[in-house]
Parts: sequence; C-alpha cells; structure tokens
Amino acid sequence: MNTRVFRNISYGVYIITSLDGGRPTGCTANSVMQVTSSPATIAISINHNNFTNECIKKEKRFAVSILSETTKPSIIGTFGFRSGRDTDKFNGISYVTKHDLPVIEDSCGYIICNVIDKMEAETHTVFLGKVIDGDVFNESRPVMTYAYYHKVIKGRSPKNAPTYLPEEDKEQQVNKSKNVCEICSYVYEGETVPQDFKCPICGHGAEYFKKL
Repeated sequence: MNTRVFRNISYGVYIITSLDGGRPTGCTANSVMQVTSSPATIAISINHNNFTNECIKKEKRFAVSILSETTKPSIIGTFGFRSGRDTDKFNGISYVTKHDLPVIEDSCGYIICNVIDKMEAETHTVFLGKVIDGDVFNESRPVMTYAYYHKVIKGRSPKNAPTYLPEEDKEQQVNKSKNVCEICSYVYEGETVPQDFKCPICGHGAEYFKKL
C-alpha cells in the first residue's frame, strides 16, 4: 500500500489543550474535523502515548487552537515534540483562558468542546466533542495547512501523529549535506550548522543537530 495517498486528505495544524488538574497542557495535532453543524460537533484524534489523551479523558473537555501560517514554528515544536508529563509547555507561550481552558493567542481562533463520546482505535483515541464556544482572532491570517507545514516550514511529523510515515526518516538519509535536529527531526540543509542557530520548530541549538 502506498501510504502517501493519505497526504491527499486535507489537514490543518492545531494545538489541542486541556488541563492536568489545574495545570494547562496540550499537544500538536493535525486530525481535527467538523462532524455536524447543528449541534456543532468536532472530532479529534490523539495518540494513546500523548499525555494530553489522559488529560482529556479525565477532564472530559478540550480546546482547539487553529494555527496560522504566521504562527511561530517553535509553538508547534514545543507542543509536538515534548511531553506534558514533565514539561510546562506553556512556559513562555502567550495564551488566554476560555471556559477555564488554555487557548493559544498566536492562532487564527479557537473552539471549545465538551467530550460527548470517544472511540478507541489501535493507536489513537477519537474524541467527539460538542462545541460550546468558538471565536476568530484574526480573519486576515491564512490558516496553516499540513502541506504548508511540510513544504514551507519543512517540519516533520511527530511519531505520535496519525500522519507519521516511517519512510520520512529514510528519506533524510539520501542527502549527506544535511543535518537533522535530534529533538524534532527538522532538517537543516548545509554542511555545518552555525553555532548560534536555533531550530525553528523546537528551539534547540546547534548542539542538538547531527549530520546525515
């Protein structure tokens, strides 16, 4: 089977947030879809290994922050390549609280949902959420698609993402004049990574890059 066919399905880039007790936490996701319009219902897919999965199950609600093409890539890296179990992902991140849930300010807008059902797949939980609130922060900002994330920002899929393809890692080995970030797999094209370089996805320095 050619798994690349799944890339023809439209995806966005989102930060899914919930609470760990009273502490905000969340993760990067690309599988979010509107199921019905009345009542408005949203479905999201979260990997079993993501701490956010546990938090949503306990809290029974979640927020979706819809990222734009101008959202700082480091936000995607922070929420996509670190674990909320032992990391305060909101440290240094500007956010507002809506219905007691954290919403990323550097986004197009947000949706707040109460979980009304869930389905367990082999690796992910699909949460069905009834929308209780939502708003647009800036209508002029273009929404970031997953294709834009890959082709323009040149980001990689976290291994917990539904769209992760193992062959992505193999493709990185083709060109030896590239260096890859060991944290988020961002590829720097060039023989040497400058000492003052910071990964645009996860924010780590040159010392975290290795030559392919």
